[in-house]
Amino acid sequence: MNASATAANDKPRLSFWQIWNMSFGFLGIQFGFALQNSNVSRIFETLGAKTDDIPALWMAAPLTGLLVQPIIGYLSDRTWGRFGRRRPYFTIGAILASLALVFFPHVPALWIAAGMLWVLDASINIAMEPFRAFVGDQLPTNQRSSGFAMQSFFIGAGSVIASALPYVFERFGVANTAAQGVIPDTVKYSFYCGGVVLLGAVLWTVLRSKEYPPEVLAAHDAHRQVVHSSLDQSKARRHGSIALIVGILAMAIVAGLGLERELLILGGGIAGYGLLSLLATSVRSGSMLNVIIADIQGMPAVMKRLAWVQFFSWFALFAMWIYTTQTVTAVHYGSSDTTSVAYNEGANWVGVLFAAYNLFAALWAIGIPKLVNALGVRRAHMLNLVLGGLGLISIPLIGDPKLLLISMVGVGVAWASIVSLPYTLLSDSVPAGKMGTYMGIFNFFIVIPQLVAASILGFVLKHYLGNFAANALYIGGACMIIAGLLALRVRAAQSESYA
Repeated sequence: MNASATAANDKPRLSFWQIWNMSFGFLGIQFGFALQNSNVSRIFETLGAKTDDIPALWMAAPLTGLLVQPIIGYLSDRTWGRFGRRRPYFTIGAILASLALVFFPHVPALWIAAGMLWVLDASINIAMEPFRAFVGDQLPTNQRSSGFAMQSFFIGAGSVIASALPYVFERFGVANTAAQGVIPDTVKYSFYCGGVVLLGAVLWTVLRSKEYPPEVLAAHDAHRQVVHSSLDQSKARRHGSIALIVGILAMAIVAGLGLERELLILGGGIAGYGLLSLLATSVRSGSMLNVIIADIQGMPAVMKRLAWVQFFSWFALFAMWIYTTQTVTAVHYGSSDTTSVAYNEGANWVGVLFAAYNLFAALWAIGIPKLVNALGVRRAHMLNLVLGGLGLISIPLIGDPKLLLISMVGVGVAWASIVSLPYTLLSDSVPAGKMGTYMGIFNFFIVIPQLVAASILGFVLKHYLGNFAANALYIGGACMIIAGLLALRVRAAQSESYA
């Protein structure tokens, strides 16, 4: 179909405030996500976790996303009722995530904290996944990039406040230290605020936005209707058998050599995918598992190349989220004692740094459209990621902790790009009726690098890099730069410009 015909069938343009309302829920979702990222390692350490235990304890978060997002995407593609298509999932996820935030800082033991992280991350994923598809559903092709940029703005804005909350509460006299094994009040109050903001922001979007009914959506997106992928049974059996055997062998080697248990999870993930691929060949055609595996087989070329960009980008981000607290408290504040004033001051400063990079991301999101119009999506994303990599590498090298705000400029530029530009490229490359499913599958390439990072970073640091957390940030910075270079390989399906 030619461009003029496509434009004629496309959806009506939405106003600035309509896009604002439909994206506002991301403010709350990212508020909860930022509290998780900037405080969970601190909670784990307070409850007795050692540095090399932290990655394994974080495993719950990416594993949850790996399972939840494609399922929620598949279900939301097939949902319609009085409350809409995507909005019921926003609401349910927001309620569960808000409750998890309230209860998290009261966990009495490390293993319960790991379980609560699973509950929190699952709930956030239930709310977050349909938001990506929501933009694709509601906006015409030439406004989708603006919609994702608005989401990027709210991601940055929500994270700024959430990440800085413990620091702010301390300045108002709230206790920032506590007895051994007790979470400080600054963290508790921050999580309470997070529960309220998350639920309130998502309800704003639910109440202030409407959704197209399936028949209207189908008419507008007639040029991009669902291509019903059928599972290649032979390919699924072959790939599934190989993955299952490799995964089992990897776990056997890890167990036999007495290597770190985190590596068992990596092998188990490979074996699990193999098993699911084999199961997909034996279940009814058209069932959820069968369809998801078939859609993985039929991923568009743009999505396959973006997968490598996402892998290295999110590996770097996960390294930053896990190891920045340990790096800053040890290198810049000279303490690894979680009960000490110096450690807790450093941990609070990490919250400020995380708030800063999100502030820079929110500001940069406003300017990304002009950068894209000047350079194109791929080159703009490459530049942003390279700046992020340099920012990560500079963290252990800067002596004055206040000057780490300079590092956060680069990180914020990369973060604004990571949460917007890949989705701009992806949303124009997948069938409209499978927007939710493919957004969920795309999450694999966010989750898998986090699983790999959580599996191998602790092992590599402990055995080869002196168990020095700063080395993880060097590795993360290098990965971010590699991701930028790989972005040049992606070919956009539509015009590389913002409307």
